Amino acid sequence: MTARVERLPRRGFAVRLCLLVAAGALVILSSLVPARAVEAAPPVHAEVRVDQVGYGSGASKRAYLMTSSASAGAVFRVIGSHGDVAYASVVGADEGTWSTTYAHVYALDFDRVHHTGSYHIIVGDGSMVVRSPGFRIDTPAKLYAAAMTNSLSFYQNERDGPDFIPSALRSAPAHLNDATAMTYLIPDVNSNGNFKGDLTPLGVTIDAAGGWWDAGDYMKFTETISYVVAMMETDVRDFPSQLGPGSASANYSAEAAFGLSWLERMWNDSSKTLYLQVGIGAGNSTTVSDHDIWRLPQVDDTYGGANPEDRYIRDRPVFRAGAPGSLISPNLAGRLAADFALCYQLDRVTEPAQAATCLKNAEDIFALADTHPGRLQTAIPYGFYPEKEWRDDLEWGATELYDAVSAGPVPAGTPNADPMYYLRQAAHWARAYITGPYDAADSLNLYDVTGLAHFELFRAIEHAGNPSGLEVTRAALLADLGKQLDNAVTQSGSDPFGFGFPWDTFDTTTHGAGLVVMASEYDELTGTRTFAHYDSRWIGNILGANPWGTSLIVGDGSTYPDCMQHQVANLVGSRNGASPVLAGAAVEGPNSFAATGVVAGMRTCPASGVDTFALFNGTTAVYQDNVQSWSTDEPALDLSAATGMAFAWQIDNEPSGP
Repeated sequence: MTARVERLPRRGFAVRLCLLVAAGALVILSSLVPARAVEAAPPVHAEVRVDQVGYGSGASKRAYLMTSSASAGAVFRVIGSHGDVAYASVVGADEGTWSTTYAHVYALDFDRVHHTGSYHIIVGDGSMVVRSPGFRIDTPAKLYAAAMTNSLSFYQNERDGPDFIPSALRSAPAHLNDATAMTYLIPDVNSNGNFKGDLTPLGVTIDAAGGWWDAGDYMKFTETISYVVAMMETDVRDFPSQLGPGSASANYSAEAAFGLSWLERMWNDSSKTLYLQVGIGAGNSTTVSDHDIWRLPQVDDTYGGANPEDRYIRDRPVFRAGAPGSLISPNLAGRLAADFALCYQLDRVTEPAQAATCLKNAEDIFALADTHPGRLQTAIPYGFYPEKEWRDDLEWGATELYDAVSAGPVPAGTPNADPMYYLRQAAHWARAYITGPYDAADSLNLYDVTGLAHFELFRAIEHAGNPSGLEVTRAALLADLGKQLDNAVTQSGSDPFGFGFPWDTFDTTTHGAGLVVMASEYDELTGTRTFAHYDSRWIGNILGANPWGTSLIVGDGSTYPDCMQHQVANLVGSRNGASPVLAGAAVEGPNSFAATGVVAGMRTCPASGVDTFALFNGTTAVYQDNVQSWSTDEPALDLSAATGMAFAWQIDNEPSGP
């Protein structure tokens, strides 16, 4: 995550290069080198990168050739499973330089290939050619079915508490002591999270069991779980056939309810008290923390016996966000309001009592939002999740409250039954975002949710009959959504692989998925295909059509991370691509650096110690599939949150909505 401070590194899969001659990582392309110079010229490095999950029959289709030698005019062919040539063309203009080794990158477009089947691409002629990994062309529903199942599987394997789901990776429940967890004041910590002395207990215990581990560690945060739950609930509501009750293998309904159940325990509506976090990532010289040890989660309840240094591993602290009735950091207030308002939308008919509780929670939390905050509350330390924008969260929460309250007669005791109040609030905060300091500076992810909030508010204003007097119009929302996408298109133009987000920045994978969602939303709202070919390319970028030739989501594609900085995957998983793997886990992705550092008990991965991706690193961006490299290879809850939605949009461009 952006500037996440982790214990030490975490997070991969050795690249399976289908295009290299047996002796090493060099291929000579006879068609790309003048005949008279073949014997004297140095070997040519060349790779073809494709979307390893595949291409929709009617979608834009682009692969990339990256070489050390100028190759314009060379022939590339799309080859079917029976060896037939489905399409042939010549390599076009140079898209730019990736690195000193790969000085030339070329786009290989083959939109004309529509027929269902398995394919690969070859570039060159004669006995020495470059061959891509295999890929499929099919209907989006068939292409992304397994990927959506994997996305759900990731969260099921991240479950904490007694309601774990047995799997090849999970054999026991974990952190049962959280059911009677002591609450504490937030300590003063340094930038690494270390605190002096001991924690200050509040004398109140709560049930903090359940929820999902945050990442490769076992901590739990209201910050990230509130984002994930709202994304899941939106998935269930808007894409019921793909990610809701109509799906036989990727129904998020139970998982969204599981996450919401934990949030209900972190909010005490009677006392108006919010709890922020379970566990500590850093301690001090007399306190062992979560990030100091490498183990399976089920050992924590008895870890260290009676050793006082391990006391907060066995009995994990829960930190109170503020005194009862105090104002709530607006990023959390907005997202939690969205969580509970979406719960009401989903459950008001089938579970009216639960829905009524959710609606009251949503309204009470929204009413306590601190609209003049200093530094936002996120995690302890703040550097784990340094979120700055918050107006977007209030826009999202208010919009979902409008959709909830406007759905029909509200339950008795609802604090505010006026849906227009919430629509006006949503418009106010949308306007505040658009005129604020971070407008269009990001794309849909944990740190900026306008990529979904604007879409939701546009539809809500339409549903309300486009009332006058709001501080923002549908046109303004659409323009701001387009502004964010235009920024991504500009970025695409500066990258030879056309990615809409810089490769040398944290969270590349989830930003790619977020851009896919936003592009789909814009085209649905406008009834156009303005960004259709971009979302096809951006989803391809995170599924293998990138300089490293790896999918950045485990289990999706033929090459994906084996060596994630994730304790369960490292200690129980295969570490070589065979089963079991933590399928659906989206990793950080390429970054400006690859972190290093070992924790006792960590299993070396890759076993050979060879960085098979090093050859493909650019002048600024690197990717390493190594358990030590948390900066490129750690999965996390929020990183996977948009992937299911991105896949569902590829299948259905008309979401159900409230």
